[in-house]
Amino acid sequence: MRQNHPLISINLLSYNAQEYIDGCLNSVFNQTYPHLEILIIDNASTDKTKEYLKKLPKTSNLKIVFNPENVGFAAGHNQAIKQSKGEFILCLNQDIILDKDFVRRAVELFKKNDRLAAVQGKLLRWNTSNPTQRNFTDYDVSYIIDTVGLKMLKNRRIINRGQGTVDQDDFKKIEEIFGADGAAPVYRRKSLEDVKISLAGKDEYFDEDFFCYKEDVDLAWRLQLYKWKTMYHPKALAWHARTAGDSAEIGYFNIIKERLKINKFAKYFAFKNQRLMQLKNEQPLLIIRHASWFLPKEMASWAYVIVFERYTWKAIKDLFKQMPNAWRKRKIIMSNKRASGSEMNKWFK
Repeated sequence: MRQNHPLISINLLSYNAQEYIDGCLNSVFNQTYPHLEILIIDNASTDKTKEYLKKLPKTSNLKIVFNPENVGFAAGHNQAIKQSKGEFILCLNQDIILDKDFVRRAVELFKKNDRLAAVQGKLLRWNTSNPTQRNFTDYDVSYIIDTVGLKMLKNRRIINRGQGTVDQDDFKKIEEIFGADGAAPVYRRKSLEDVKISLAGKDEYFDEDFFCYKEDVDLAWRLQLYKWKTMYHPKALAWHARTAGDSAEIGYFNIIKERLKINKFAKYFAFKNQRLMQLKNEQPLLIIRHASWFLPKEMASWAYVIVFERYTWKAIKDLFKQMPNAWRKRKIIMSNKRASGSEMNKWFK
């Protein structure tokens, strides 16, 4: 079994997940792939999530850890990656329903390319008004795309490909993409070990200074710099009840309209972490090459936050506080990167 079916770790990070947890875990337990371990890390939930998890049947391939405090998305998944043992790792959001063949499809793709670091499935919108039942046929009525992977623009805005559009014929083929969205990415452990940042005696796959938001993009960028590939698989299906995230809108007026929908918590981390990510991963010649796209967007972003979002000013303060550590991480990344600026240029659209 181990030769034909490598161990897959499904790492689920939960926090106040009572609305989603039953449907999510039922889809995990119904996977057709035969060699799984399931690790659930609860980030100090205060609703009924803990009670639900404690009642789960005890099995040899299921482990549950209850953190005494909420350490965030990045640290929580780093904890899970270190504690799990699979050759491949699915970092799963609590608001995801997996098709029964999701893991099997991802593994099939990994077997074809040793330099494949991550697989992105086709994520459709999960209509949470549907009851979370063990029969998943109800979710097939959703044909609105949530994401088919990350796309980086020349102005450094990150969007989810296809988000909000009807699933028709645009994303029907397996293809290489910039990166996998953080809702349900499947990673090769070897690639995560290759790109991890070891600093002050601590190993980080996701950047823990980010806490949450954009840590998936940061990891995707680093994987590209280290010449690992990420592929999109249209038959690896899942449904996502996205509660926050970037829209695929690109016009400035539409971007502002979308930003007004985002809560203050998300705006704080998104603004700060975007700049930390760029500090860590930018290549000088490439940012100069894209200056005519990047500078107007960046100046507009700072002006908008300073004038209209006084509650986001704390993000500016904390950004400068965390910049020295980001610079130390940058030195590690730049000393180990394998891709040149010209090679990376194809990913900036």
